Amino acid sequence: MEFKQLNLIPPLLKAIAETGYTTPTAIQQKAIPVILSGQDLIGCAQTGTGKTAAFALPLLQRLSEKNVHAHGKIMPIRALILTPTRELAIQIGENINLYRKHLKLNYSTIFGGVNQDRQVKEIKKGVDILVATPGRLLDLMNQKLVYLDKIEVLILDEADNMLDMGFIHDIKKILAKVPAKRQTLFFSATMPPNIRKFAHGILHKPVEVDVTPVSSTAEKVNQSVYFIEKKEKIKLLTSLLKQFKQDRTIVFSRTKHGADKIVKLLAKNGLRAAAIHGNKSQNARQKALGEFKENHLKILIATDIAARGIDIEQLPMVINYDLPNVPETYVHRIGRTGRAGLEGNAISFCDVEERPYLSDIEKLIGLKIKVNKIGK
Repeated sequence: MEFKQLNLIPPLLKAIAETGYTTPTAIQQKAIPVILSGQDLIGCAQTGTGKTAAFALPLLQRLSEKNVHAHGKIMPIRALILTPTRELAIQIGENINLYRKHLKLNYSTIFGGVNQDRQVKEIKKGVDILVATPGRLLDLMNQKLVYLDKIEVLILDEADNMLDMGFIHDIKKILAKVPAKRQTLFFSATMPPNIRKFAHGILHKPVEVDVTPVSSTAEKVNQSVYFIEKKEKIKLLTSLLKQFKQDRTIVFSRTKHGADKIVKLLAKNGLRAAAIHGNKSQNARQKALGEFKENHLKILIATDIAARGIDIEQLPMVINYDLPNVPETYVHRIGRTGRAGLEGNAISFCDVEERPYLSDIEKLIGLKIKVNKIGK
């Protein structure tokens, strides 16, 4: 299938061609016609499946077909995209900017951790699409700087992560300010019962699209685990990183403090790494991400929250320094590697306290993960 078969308008097809995309992904093939029809949608899809384009392209088309811009008049916000992290907000904004190139539609991205002045200035000029994290959005709403009473399309991206991060009350406050009559799109990497129940509570007769079953793991990812004592983890990590020193690697830590500690310990062993997590400033996170994406930095230590904004096609390896206590998170982590038809490597460290986590992961993915011996 080609993009033109999805009934997208010429300006969007031109922008898509300029990005180098030729064939729509599974989520794009299934979601775009539904969204263009005006129906609500629940989409279950992992990051890296082309999810942003799946909602951004039809959103831009629907808004452009009913373009209400009036000369000299500041227009209200017509579409709201809620996302849990700053990195994801920036990434979505960058994608929208690519796709809207040949359309007269404006967008703005707002998130916390930075001064609000620039964001407020953009909004006051008038924007069609607002990409926002819940906290900063509510803050600006409380200051009476943002109004959502003219929203036509509401999109919740990475909904499971937003709810896990405790944004449920913020989201409910935001929902109370958007029109009841709207199109709502709900995207989530996982769809446990509580997430599904919440989705059905805010959507109207939604079409469900599921292209990535939660238990599936990347086919071309070589998964293995080392059984190791907690105190020996840094020694093994150092050895592996030196062994694969030419490869970019994301190392997952369960905590912010743990991520910072790993960076310091690696530095003592002559390895340069940077950490990204919620306590880092926006500038520090973007600098580390930029260096990593451009291959100037080989090792990135990340917590799960911060890692949601990382989308890199050629990432040879991920290492789970700490196993996640939520098995779905493991699927999300290893999905960072083995993209675009390339092979990937996912190595996990498992201490005695993490054995139950490993058992839950293997149960979810329906696979016994290969055990590596230290020194092999």
